[in-house]
Amino acid sequence: MQNFTFVNPTKIIFGKAVVAELGPAAAAAGKKALFVYGGGSIKKNGVHDVLTGALRENGVEIVEHPGVKPNPVLSHVKAGIGKARSAGCDVVVAAGGGSVIDEAKSIAAGVKYGGDVWDFFCGKAEIREALPLFTALTLPATGSEMNSGCVVTNEATAQKFSAHGAALFPRVSALDPETTLTLPRAQVANGAVDSIAHIIEGYFTTTDRDAGVTDEIVHALARSVVASTLRILKDPSDYGARASMMWSATLALNGLPTCGYGGMNFINHAIEHALSAIYDIAHGAGLAIVMPAWFRYHLETSGPARLDKFGAAVFGTKDAEGTIKAFEDFFRKAGAPVRLSEAKIPAADIPKIAANAMGLIRMWGMKHEQPEIERILSNAR
Repeated sequence: MQNFTFVNPTKIIFGKAVVAELGPAAAAAGKKALFVYGGGSIKKNGVHDVLTGALRENGVEIVEHPGVKPNPVLSHVKAGIGKARSAGCDVVVAAGGGSVIDEAKSIAAGVKYGGDVWDFFCGKAEIREALPLFTALTLPATGSEMNSGCVVTNEATAQKFSAHGAALFPRVSALDPETTLTLPRAQVANGAVDSIAHIIEGYFTTTDRDAGVTDEIVHALARSVVASTLRILKDPSDYGARASMMWSATLALNGLPTCGYGGMNFINHAIEHALSAIYDIAHGAGLAIVMPAWFRYHLETSGPARLDKFGAAVFGTKDAEGTIKAFEDFFRKAGAPVRLSEAKIPAADIPKIAANAMGLIRMWGMKHEQPEIERILSNAR
């Protein structure tokens, strides 16, 4: 196990009817909130009314910024920055899934920066400060509610890049599993795939194979995500499954499941970012295509040991091939694609996808070349 420092300052409020608790929490940090959300689902499930009411009851004025896309785009981030500045917002409140929270983080940092917010994503500037951020999670998937990262797509350049900084940790995040009861099946599937993708990156790419406790955390989270998802698909009203899924997704990318791992990278995410940047497909759907293809590459280049161990602990499989098949079977049961063709992405585009992925691979300092990426993607034909 490698040396590590683990810090996570986000306060989590978890359970039924906790969204209103963001009102007094946000009021302690500011008096005018930019309220960021997506396409309006929070108005259908009641979160909008509960949260705006709680903010106003605690003396916080609200400037709404709706319309965040499932893959948040730079132009909408910049619009939010301009809106927050002109209104004099001193706090940001987000309600939705990871895309909404990611955009809210980008806005919170951009308001405090004198240059182009894209500088944070292409490595030209570091995030040193941001407006205080408070989040109400309604779609478990990305873990953005308890980490310091965000992802945005520059639609003009077809680049889907990430930014990080300690200032991006939300101050408080409210997680009410009841807000997820009406999620469409596709979002349940994509959230499950995304959550698993977060924990397998470190597990399979680490150069340190003697971090037993972290391995067991990964195994436990993966079992929880799989079991919870299957229960949700069978009975969407299953609160216990919704609660387990929500907390598992949060823990999957809050830093804990990689403690002690050395030499790890996020190669599956780098490749998928190219898919969603070019084709605007759901992040989870793209990951469901990439992961089995990468597992086959991993088996060829690194051997079966990690696949054998993960499969035995999570799926009860007997060998690496069985583990890969178990992943594909789970993704298919959830309703996610596992081949490029199933997402209507032509195999002829593989060189273009790989070339796009290389931008992020270089940015993240990973030692992969385009022919390798093309080889991985060829496994997903």
